[in-house]
Amino acid sequence: MTQPSTGNGTLRLVLGDQLSDGLSALSDLDPARDMVLLAEVWDEATYVRHHRQKIALTFAAMRSFSLRLEARGIAVRHVRIDDPDNSHSIVGEVERALAVGGFERVVMTECGEWRLAVWLSDFARASPSPVEIRPDDRFRRWASGKSQLRMEFFYREMRRETGLLMESDQPAGGRWNYDAENRRKLAKGVRPPRRLRTPPDDIAQGAIADVARLFPDHFGTLDAFGWPTTAEQAETILADFIENILPGFGDWQDAMAEGEPWMWHGLVSTSINLGLIDPLDACRRAEAAWKAGRAPLNAVEGFIRQIIGWREFVRGIYWLKMPEYGRRNHLDADRALPWFYWSSETDMACVADTVRSARDHAYAHHIQRLMVTGNLAMLLGVEPDAVDDWYMVVFADAYEWVEMPNTRGMATFADGGIVGSKPYAASGAYIDRMSDYCGPCRYDVKAKAGEGACPFNRLYWGFLERNRGRLRDNVRLAMPYRTLDGFGEERRKALLDEAEACRVSMGAIRPSSEPAE
Repeated sequence: MTQPSTGNGTLRLVLGDQLSDGLSALSDLDPARDMVLLAEVWDEATYVRHHRQKIALTFAAMRSFSLRLEARGIAVRHVRIDDPDNSHSIVGEVERALAVGGFERVVMTECGEWRLAVWLSDFARASPSPVEIRPDDRFRRWASGKSQLRMEFFYREMRRETGLLMESDQPAGGRWNYDAENRRKLAKGVRPPRRLRTPPDDIAQGAIADVARLFPDHFGTLDAFGWPTTAEQAETILADFIENILPGFGDWQDAMAEGEPWMWHGLVSTSINLGLIDPLDACRRAEAAWKAGRAPLNAVEGFIRQIIGWREFVRGIYWLKMPEYGRRNHLDADRALPWFYWSSETDMACVADTVRSARDHAYAHHIQRLMVTGNLAMLLGVEPDAVDDWYMVVFADAYEWVEMPNTRGMATFADGGIVGSKPYAASGAYIDRMSDYCGPCRYDVKAKAGEGACPFNRLYWGFLERNRGRLRDNVRLAMPYRTLDGFGEERRKALLDEAEACRVSMGAIRPSSEPAE
């Protein structure tokens, strides 16, 4: 811990996902009088049982950021997870620093999660020292009085606001969205390119050792840790992506392949969410690659849409709708999450591969999250809190503001249509079309019923029938419901029975139920 040269300055709190030089809490810092506080605390590491790679990543990035500040002559109070005096809460560490530091005030940037924001707001009201909570200007601030919020319209606003991929007041190429060109199945013989990973430096190795010792029972392995923990390391990964991977991203971004966790994805979400990469800068560099002819428009537009469109949109939805959003359960889902979501012990090839990737790398790409594990959880009727918890635990880039709108919104439709206009329910045909999983899978993707049939097929029609009263009037589901209506009452009852048998056999039972023998 370094000390300011004179006292009576400002204590400046930096959280583990705020590791940006341009953070608003640091904007007017006086190195002669102020001190920056970073704290590795049990409360934040355990409010869900975070993947061990996520905890190691966050601790290592915080430690490296502290050294970065100290190298600039800034006084830093960095409380490590194993400090014997650690109070193990953010508020407790602010109070402990105030008790010994003689600071005139506290400055912080608003945090990203509702839970912690409530605690910090309560502290600010009760503290005898003035507390200033500044906006996080790394994100766009927005709200809407519209009854319906849609990402596509928000995305167009962001394109106009930033000027990205704009030609005067029109979108480059004459279209806003090239998603229809981003759905190619991986052709036979085509394999993803080599990916650059980041070997852990000495600081990261120390954090990994601490996590192995202190969090032995948390989900996931540490052996394959390869995430950037400094701004310089993150820059290397971003540069490699833009130069070597981005050109193929557009065509293959929705494709999946056995044993290929990275595909053509950016692997920059952890760095962006920690604050190591400026998201707008990443978008401008991707745009520059298109302008220079080094990447096609469909690839660059898809990458930019995920960042200034989707990422910003779900952040806004989260803060606009919380805390009520976290209680939404539009489909009255009430089943337990099957154990194979944690163990990977399932004969479903797509699910087993996705869970292994989460376990070994704290990563799966967006289609695996949405159309494999998310789609299955929705078809099974898994209770939304359990789905939220799983996604928060298993992925290194997971923070509630980004994860909850994706799980309660896109993946399970628990929000009733705030984020997505329809449930993204699909049978096994989608997995078969977009991956190589189904060929060697034990389950038959062509079969509709019976123990040997693909569970997605067994569950799909029963899901629609079970939720008829909630979904029948959704115009985007008109076609499948017309098909379902044509089946007749007896067949629809058989589909419900088939789906229920599948749910029970997979362990998606009501909490009060006993598993089938």
